[in-house]
Amino acid sequence: MKIIDFHCHIYPEKIAEKATQSTGAFYGIAPYTTGTAEKLIDRGSAAGISEYVILPVATKASQVHSVNEFAVAQAAAYDCFHCFGTIHAAMEHPLEETDFILSSGLKGIKLHPDTQGFNIDDERLFPVYDFVSDKCPVLVHCGDPRYTFSRPERMRKVMKLFPKLQVIAAHLGGWEMFDTAYDFLGDTNCFVDISSCMMFLEREQMEKYIGLFGADRVLFGTDFPLWDPVAEVESFMKLSLRDKDREKISYQNAQKILI
Repeated sequence: MKIIDFHCHIYPEKIAEKATQSTGAFYGIAPYTTGTAEKLIDRGSAAGISEYVILPVATKASQVHSVNEFAVAQAAAYDCFHCFGTIHAAMEHPLEETDFILSSGLKGIKLHPDTQGFNIDDERLFPVYDFVSDKCPVLVHCGDPRYTFSRPERMRKVMKLFPKLQVIAAHLGGWEMFDTAYDFLGDTNCFVDISSCMMFLEREQMEKYIGLFGADRVLFGTDFPLWDPVAEVESFMKLSLRDKDREKISYQNAQKILI
């Protein structure tokens, strides 16, 4: 069965170790490995993954363009990569950068409000949401009990304001606040991914949330390099799912988004 990993992070070689450790420290997690393209493909191939969605984040507005240029270069270098770009609420000309993302062939926009330091529903992002509503998806890190930046209720507000926006709410819509996530996002049309979820939830809980959102709205993701793709695929395959639902989550839903 084909597998598309819809949630991966890689970094330039010269900063990969530092960036990976910084991300791990933010969550109090020891990352599985260093986030480089070669290591992702090596371990992903061992897991049976054939395509990867690369999600960059710029923690400072000044980093955005260089981060997006790196994403463009990675997409050109690896046929198996589908790369997103990123935006920061504090940047001076977000629409110009958004146009660069789209014109460069990047597949969407990734936001991580907690590490970037702004709310999902920050009004400075509204022109971006409006601009891309019929053009590309926006994948947003959602949920973290320690912060309020990425709360599911903020994601819901944005979706109500921009009903044509295609949203992927990462981590079942709310990392470590899974019931709250479903309460606010269950009746929307957003997708969710299962990255960084299976190690925090029992198998029966994973099956419950997938059932609540529905397999048509769920995407497989590993959150590499925090976790081992081989272990993530093994955990996913142990879930009690109908074959057709597993195929939707593994690659069919992703293919529809990436067209």
